[in-house]
Amino acid sequence: MIKKKNIILIILLFFSRILFAQLAGEAWNTTYKEIEARIKPPQFRAKDYNIKDFGAKANDVHHLNHEAINKAIDRCSKQGGGRVLVPTGIWHTGPLTLKSNVNLHLEKGAVLLFSSDLKLYPLVLTRWEGSACYNYQPLIYAYGETNVALTGKGLIDGGATYNDWWSHKSENPNKWHNWLDAQRAGRTTLMKWNADGVPAEKRILTDGLGMRTQLVNLNKCNNVLIEDLTFTRSPFWVIHPSACNNITIRGIEVNSNGPNNDGCDPESCHDVLIENCTFNTGDDCIALKSGRNADGRLLNIPCENIIVRNCIMKNGHGGLVVGSEISGGARNIFVENCKMDSPLLDRVIRIKTNTCRGGTIEGIYVRNIEVGICKEAILKINLLYSPDEICDRNHPPVVKNVYIENIQSNQSSYGIFIAGLSQEENISDIYIKDCQFRNVSNGGNKFIGKMRNVVLENVCFNGTISQ
Repeated sequence: MIKKKNIILIILLFFSRILFAQLAGEAWNTTYKEIEARIKPPQFRAKDYNIKDFGAKANDVHHLNHEAINKAIDRCSKQGGGRVLVPTGIWHTGPLTLKSNVNLHLEKGAVLLFSSDLKLYPLVLTRWEGSACYNYQPLIYAYGETNVALTGKGLIDGGATYNDWWSHKSENPNKWHNWLDAQRAGRTTLMKWNADGVPAEKRILTDGLGMRTQLVNLNKCNNVLIEDLTFTRSPFWVIHPSACNNITIRGIEVNSNGPNNDGCDPESCHDVLIENCTFNTGDDCIALKSGRNADGRLLNIPCENIIVRNCIMKNGHGGLVVGSEISGGARNIFVENCKMDSPLLDRVIRIKTNTCRGGTIEGIYVRNIEVGICKEAILKINLLYSPDEICDRNHPPVVKNVYIENIQSNQSSYGIFIAGLSQEENISDIYIKDCQFRNVSNGGNKFIGKMRNVVLENVCFNGTISQ
């Protein structure tokens, strides 16, 4: 005979499934379409500025072209905008600065190859792993600009190798291009400045504290387009828009397997479309951020209204990742029609955070994902990330309203891996429906800590429907 308590649980589960399905349907039918309608790529004046006309020379390893290219960008912007044209050839260069109303366009066969000479890179205001600071200028940089673009069929090559940007050794220990040691010192210092509330203008990473920089870093920019290009060998994160609005990233390929080579990291950005892209990375493929610890809470700008669709993820720590620098929160994240497959892809959907971060992550909607091989878990929600981090741990994060539908996977260690806090139910309302997880080596799921309303409907592990 069925006990009354069990009947109540069955009824609650039934209505929870109905409610979850309605909420997910409403989000896809309404919120998704509203975001999609708002995102519009910038338009540019039909006038070209060829970098050769400003003194740029191709295929000459002894000639750096950043002064000529920056002159072309500056002239184009001041004269009302247009396209700065990089013709076919290898163009050796130092750092470039984008300006308003400029589309930096690389023709097919054009390569921008960046130097690793630190003397070329001035200190500029940026964010490094979610903390504001003055660090070496990113290879391509913009601050406070409107209508900027990187387009074309060419290659942007950060030039990083294990002999320079990625180096863990140095022939001369007094030269701090030994990036492993420099980054340890700089990162520790920056985290202390973050915790102590040191103003950004006083966080100057010099005298052995400077750290590997991003390949593309756009700060506080409106109306951004990055299209069709290939990116490789980044010193650090590859594409990092920070506090930007109205971003379109489409048709690009990121093939960069160095340390911390995240493919694309929108941080505290609003209205972002990432579509038809391929990511093969040394770290997370796409990682959504909103600031680290005290800095993220001070800025208090979530990463929100994000659409990721029709993308391919290969190597990486995660396919679509939220965190870990997520103190400002994240919401309204839509992921659909992607393919993820590699023995070096650790996770498919990954939410990583801890009690240093705080913030609320809510409204994650995922559907129609094809997975070949994934090393660890198809879905991993981890509130215990980086347990050894020294920080103020009085900011428990919240993860809620995660909707997963129709993920088909051929191989993984786990289907669902959720690690919650031991004393608080800060993970809630996780709804997983119509998924098929084959060849799950550990047999199913792993749950640690406390959580509430984790509902599985028609989810099959190794041929058996989970109850």
